[in-house]
Amino acid sequence: MKRILTIQDISCVGRCSLTVALPIISAMGVETAVLPTAVLSTHTAFTHFTFRDLTEDIPGIEKAWEQEGIRFDAIYSGYLGSARQTELVAECWERFGAASGAENRTGAMNGKAERSDAARALRFVDPAMADNGRLYAGFDEAFVDAMRRLTSRADVIVPNLTEACLLSGISYRESFTDAEYRDLMKRLADHGPESVILTGYANSGTDIGALAYRRDTDEFFSVTGERIPVAYHGTGDIFASVMVGALAIGLDLETAARLAVDYDRLCIQKTAEDENRRWYGVNFEEALPWLVQQMNGDVK
Repeated sequence: MKRILTIQDISCVGRCSLTVALPIISAMGVETAVLPTAVLSTHTAFTHFTFRDLTEDIPGIEKAWEQEGIRFDAIYSGYLGSARQTELVAECWERFGAASGAENRTGAMNGKAERSDAARALRFVDPAMADNGRLYAGFDEAFVDAMRRLTSRADVIVPNLTEACLLSGISYRESFTDAEYRDLMKRLADHGPESVILTGYANSGTDIGALAYRRDTDEFFSVTGERIPVAYHGTGDIFASVMVGALAIGLDLETAARLAVDYDRLCIQKTAEDENRRWYGVNFEEALPWLVQQMNGDVK
């Protein structure tokens, strides 16, 4: 069984970060280890929330893992609470990312069943720091610089449009031409990551999904579905969790992106149909049986 380490916060209420990543990746048949970066009462879209920084606890956890010889097949970071935590993620890559018998990271990206005992773990970063043209509460340009350094060393990054603009230094606007999207993604890949997947990509008035770029082959592909005219929190975390789970078990990049887009859309659909839905997240739990079915069926 593959093992993923996910490094992000716990928002006690809000359906995001670890409370999304842990059940989704586990449902995909992958052991999921967690490294909490902070504990929040709710995510930051709520008017009132508490925030407890766990940065000082992380080195002790890392030391204990090192003493036990623990290794991971993929290391996936999401919402991080400080610039220092981006450095700790990079430390985890070096200390725990040489999983014996792990799927070769290039093979996982290309859909080839290559294996190597010397392979290092997949480095997967969701640069969760901004949306709709604005940084999340508590972040500043120094954090953007730190995230830029982290993503430059990643294998796969999954920014939304706002995050992609911040990381590349391109001014944010709500719409881009296809040529501008491609230039944006190439700029991001030029900084280091092998693959860039832009979430929330809208190629027409009716479709939305993801646009991907692979630097090694200089190829783009898009995966989209019909837009459901609603907006909910947490869909980016869901997308990233499905993507990393799919890549960890050896699915190719395009198959992983299709699975993530389809699952995200199903979560949104079930939420829109629920008269008692919560405003702060999506009903991803109701869609888990579909994801499990995919793992046991067509996508393998």
